[in-house]
Parts: sequence; structure tokens; C-alpha cells
Amino acid sequence: QVQLMESGGGLVLAGGSLELSCAASGGTFSTFTMAWFRQAPGKERRFVAAVNWNGRETYYTDTVKGRFTISRDNTKKTMYLRMSRVTPEDTAGYYCARQARPFGSPRLRPHDDNTWGRGTQVTVST
Repeated sequence: QVQLMESGGGLVLAGGSLELSCAASGGTFSTFTMAWFRQAPGKERRFVAAVNWNGRETYYTDTVKGRFTISRDNTKKTMYLRMSRVTPEDTAGYYCARQARPFGSPRLRPHDDNTWGRGTQVTVST
């Protein structure tokens, strides 16, 4: 059973940058689409970005396009989210997810059959 662990969250000033990591262990990583979601207090979990199994296709929600970059290194079983020009609206818990089926197209809703990490908090201050 794969396990996912996020890291890299913290406090960052508006306009600054941060890189999140999601490390997989105990299962298959390289053949699954991976994604980042975020959840602010009192709000539902929302899609941020996804990367296909070989890293050649990426997908972003409109609010982060041009500011965030998703990538993966299958040799390290790790996915990344480079966050740039952050704003207070980016403040949230960030969760990585492995989709349920290999080689699948990205799913933009937080499906229960994804495998989820426990999340890492990102707080953007002004």
C-alpha cells in the first residue's frame, strides 16, 4: 500500500516562493497520475495541479497558472510543487494525491479512492 508524505510547507511572505514535496513509499508511484489539492479553513478541498505518469503533461487550476509548477521524479518517487508569487489566497493545507488507477487522466475532484497524504500547511503573510 503506497503512503504519501508532504513536506516543505511553512510561512512565506506574499510575493515569495516555496517548494512542496510529496514522497511516496511502499507502493507504485511511476505509473500513476499525481496531483496537488488544497483546503483552506472552512472550505472544501480543491484541485491545484496534476502531472501525468511520465511528467510530460501537466494541468493547473486557473488561479495558479503561471505561478505554480508541478513536476515529478519517478526515480526518487517524489512529486513537487514550486509555488511562486504567492498571495494570501494561497494559504491552505496542501495535500498530495495518487489517483486510483494507473495511467489515468487527471481527476479534478478530490475522490475518496485517491491515496492521500496528511498535508502540509502553507501560510502566506502580507
